[in-house]
Amino acid sequence: MRWLMLLLLLALPAKAEEVVLGLSKDTVSISTNFEGSEILIYGAIKRAEPTPDGPPLQVILTVSGPSQPLTVRRKDRRFGIWVNTQAVEVDAAPSFYAIATSAPWEEVITEVEDLRHRISIPRAIRSVGAPMDVEDAQSFSDAVIRIRIDNGLYQLREGTVELREETLFNTRIAMPANLTEGDYATRIFLTRGGQVISQYQTTIDVRKVGLERWLFTLSRQQPLIYGLMSLAIAIAAGWGASAAFRLLRSG
Repeated sequence: MRWLMLLLLLALPAKAEEVVLGLSKDTVSISTNFEGSEILIYGAIKRAEPTPDGPPLQVILTVSGPSQPLTVRRKDRRFGIWVNTQAVEVDAAPSFYAIATSAPWEEVITEVEDLRHRISIPRAIRSVGAPMDVEDAQSFSDAVIRIRIDNGLYQLREGTVELREETLFNTRIAMPANLTEGDYATRIFLTRGGQVISQYQTTIDVRKVGLERWLFTLSRQQPLIYGLMSLAIAIAAGWGASAAFRLLRSG
């Protein structure tokens, strides 16, 4: 049914090659037992004229979580201990960033177009004005990328967009459990010969629900009560563990 609807939309008048996009779901709910989610993203290309000759059509898809500033610190060993020696303020880094392409990266977009649209992972991170005394400031942004790739928060999935006859496309994006709440911008780029010829954008809403939502709201609106409750839980957990240990020893 979904593919039939997309095919019907292809019959609509169009000035150029354009994207018709669909999502398996546009809302992700984070609950206490949330272990991640997978989003199916599918779409079609509608055009007013037959497929043009020349380089094949390619598709790039990105999903970006809320961007936030962060401080990246460098540690060095001084007098036998590790201490913070330098720090760089990264102006904005997406909390989650996934890229899926229909072909290897070098074949789908040029460096100039990547710079213009800020598609690649390094381009998605904005860091300017590093202190003059910091050596190799770029390594701080590289460290953010490396850590978040290891945690599954940054992904480059080349050749995972299935493109059928330059008309229908689909892919899946795995979203890990440690997601940040907010709007996740989803972008689709159509390219030919590495040049962007069309783009489309929508959002995926990621929200906490149930107990997660209640605890999150409490921590923001009533921080004192939240802190006291956390302390009481920690004391109760410690007392329970101690009692269990004494019971085991006496048995």
